[in-house]
Amino acid sequence: MTNSLPSLTIIGGGLAGCEAAWQAAQSGIRVELYEMRQSPPMYTTGAHRTDALAELVCSNSLGSNLPERAAGLLKQELRQLGSLLMHCADQAAVPSGTALSVDRQEFSQLVTQAIESHPNIRVIRQLIAHIPSTPTIIATGPLTHPALISDIQQYTQTENLFFFDAIAPIVTADSICMDIAYRASRYDRREFEGDYINCPLNAAEYETFVNALCNAERIPLHAFEQQIESGVRAGSGQFFEGCLPIEVLAQRDPQALAFGPLRPVGLWNPHTRKRPHAVLQLRQDNQNGTQYNLVGCQTNLTIPEQQRVFRLVPGLQNAEFVRYGQMHRNTYIAAPNLLSPTLQFRTRPDLFFAGQIAGVEGYVGSIATGFLAGWNAARLLLGKTPLQFPPETMLGALCHAITHTPNETFQPIKANFGLLPMLESTPRSKTERSQAYTQRALTSLHSFLSKLDETP
Repeated sequence: MTNSLPSLTIIGGGLAGCEAAWQAAQSGIRVELYEMRQSPPMYTTGAHRTDALAELVCSNSLGSNLPERAAGLLKQELRQLGSLLMHCADQAAVPSGTALSVDRQEFSQLVTQAIESHPNIRVIRQLIAHIPSTPTIIATGPLTHPALISDIQQYTQTENLFFFDAIAPIVTADSICMDIAYRASRYDRREFEGDYINCPLNAAEYETFVNALCNAERIPLHAFEQQIESGVRAGSGQFFEGCLPIEVLAQRDPQALAFGPLRPVGLWNPHTRKRPHAVLQLRQDNQNGTQYNLVGCQTNLTIPEQQRVFRLVPGLQNAEFVRYGQMHRNTYIAAPNLLSPTLQFRTRPDLFFAGQIAGVEGYVGSIATGFLAGWNAARLLLGKTPLQFPPETMLGALCHAITHTPNETFQPIKANFGLLPMLESTPRSKTERSQAYTQRALTSLHSFLSKLDETP
């Protein structure tokens, strides 16, 4: 690492932190990337399992890969911008229909190797409990250490917001009974040759499963609240609506799962040649296809109850679990009050926030804001003006949304077409509208980059 280069501190070795580090280093900035997780762990979290960089702790899916979907458009923008993590995700992809899902171990290894081998990046395994006074990007994610949360709270003079998030169980492929389950992609998308495994339920089986979910023993939320040190306000046990535990959703309405994560539409059962009442889908979780994730089954049930309840699903009666679902605390700042669309702290231009702590939701949103924070921090250190992306692009719209949504209604935001400015002429069909938004966004991005004094 060349000591004469401008220096940048990045706190957090997750998706946003790694993307930020790569973009800044590629721009000629000397980066010190701090990650508190070590092996053996001196500090860890309730959700991480390794000390590798960019570890995916929830699903292994990065969402739709179709360019006419909001998540797919954001991926397209990031690919055109030269995102390291999108490149690694494409390399580590596993079959999952129209979605981009990855072998989480391979993905993390690819990112770790790239970051650790970059001549301008130094990875430091150390807890940072206070905001540095030097140029800094905070990308510590939803499981930020309580000491740093407390310091951020004091620095911003605002209360931070907390909610509870959940992850789904993973089972071994050979423990799924394929005499009952079957391979199929929704609507029989033949180009994907049944990337998902489907466990069908009739009305009686569905009712039994829902009743068991609603009455199963859960891990008390206060156990998570107690992990937050004094001086940091815990949330009132609220859940993020985009990632509700399956048992909470089931309690809202007995048919909520059949119209939600277990909806059977487009998944005819080849064993019976009928459409099931409900279907629990499983998505491949690793490259060699030995592990499958229970789609939409994030949960806070105790381990014995997860074993009992999920084995009630036909096809999973002998399921062997390699990871159990769990709940974890999620933390984000009041971005509308604190950040500009460049992701700079409004009263301190050399301090940036990126990733879930900045108020974006989802893996790709974290990568995208990490990209922008890294690029803008580098521009600032090189004497250039930090940039806002056009509002017609998904990246620009997302950063505008997290910094302009009314604070009293602010919850983490993921990419969606509702963030984009309205089209001048609105096509009638949803597909045509999505295609029009996508075409306009990519055209706007191309025009924006062509006028810059540099490209990523």
